Amino acid sequence: MYLKKLHLSAFRNYLEETLELAHQKTILLGNNAQGKSNILEAVELLATLKSHRTNRDSDLILEGFSTGKIVATVEDKYGISDLAIILRSPGRRTLTLNHENLRRQMEFLGSLNAVQFSSLDLDLVRGSPDVRRNWLDTLLVQLEPIYASIIDQYYQVLRQRNALLKNIRKTTSETSKSANLSDQISQLYLWDQQLAETGSRVIRRRSRVVQRLIPLAQNWHKNISGGQEILNIDYLPNVFCNQDEPLQVQQAFLDKIEERRLAEQQLGTSVVGPHRDDVKFTINQTPAKSYGSQGQQRTLVLALKLAELQLIEEVIGEPPLLLLDDVLAELDPNRQNQLLEVIQNRFQTLITTTYLHSFDAQWLQSSQILKVESGKIHYY
Repeated sequence: MYLKKLHLSAFRNYLEETLELAHQKTILLGNNAQGKSNILEAVELLATLKSHRTNRDSDLILEGFSTGKIVATVEDKYGISDLAIILRSPGRRTLTLNHENLRRQMEFLGSLNAVQFSSLDLDLVRGSPDVRRNWLDTLLVQLEPIYASIIDQYYQVLRQRNALLKNIRKTTSETSKSANLSDQISQLYLWDQQLAETGSRVIRRRSRVVQRLIPLAQNWHKNISGGQEILNIDYLPNVFCNQDEPLQVQQAFLDKIEERRLAEQQLGTSVVGPHRDDVKFTINQTPAKSYGSQGQQRTLVLALKLAELQLIEEVIGEPPLLLLDDVLAELDPNRQNQLLEVIQNRFQTLITTTYLHSFDAQWLQSSQILKVESGKIHYY
């Protein structure tokens, strides 16, 4: 998979800029706050339709404009494709593939695959559970584009159910209870079933992808740490079932809802479901979040990212793009060498950096270097 061209129009701090990517490795050089990360964010949007920096399309559009556009030409084993995302504020975005508007996200997803690694990824270890859930979901969307529809459907049901639980709590707290309380409770049982059906699909897929990642990440971690540390990864579903059979997972889901029914009605929100899942990382049987040193945490995240690359390549059948956002400065020389050695010419790579001294002469000679200054791109 190869990104040949990227055009940005009124995107972040870019008015009109085009990148012709002529090499397997591209180094984006420039000072901070010039727009280097914005280029990687545009590629991330093409791959996942999401940005790890914002949930609002209005944040992605150049100030003073109501629309922004990301256009790309991608070559894969099936041929050349033209992709475009048109962002609107206000309004819904438009997705096009080969100049045809698409009705569903899943028709667009999979046209480009990418793995991003930035200094913010240490939050995978240090951050809250929602960071790790988003990480799993972003990976799953690329491995299985229909998952975008599955996770959206789950959160739609969750929002509807939470609204009903909030109404039930309000009705229950009234001095003279409303006659429609029994109707609301009856509705709740219907939403329970929908939550269990959609939620079990999320749980099963998250569980499977973690099981596939574990041996890959453990192998990378062993290599990077010189065999001195043992990594373990545990998926911690809010609803546990030791089977992958859909009906059994659904029944486990419904059983737990029944156990927590009173608590949910008192709180006015859903406390059961994959929106409360987590992933636990341990190094030598010690929780990485609490006790891992900064070096250990960086090694862990690097191993996870390399495992993502490998898994996507295995499933898709060709290597994804690798987006490195100012991470070399965060890694010690040993980890830098491990990462650069793995990349070689196996993955098309876009790297942002403020200095070139992290790269050896061979790397620089085989790379395209672009200078980024205030939303303008200059060939170095």
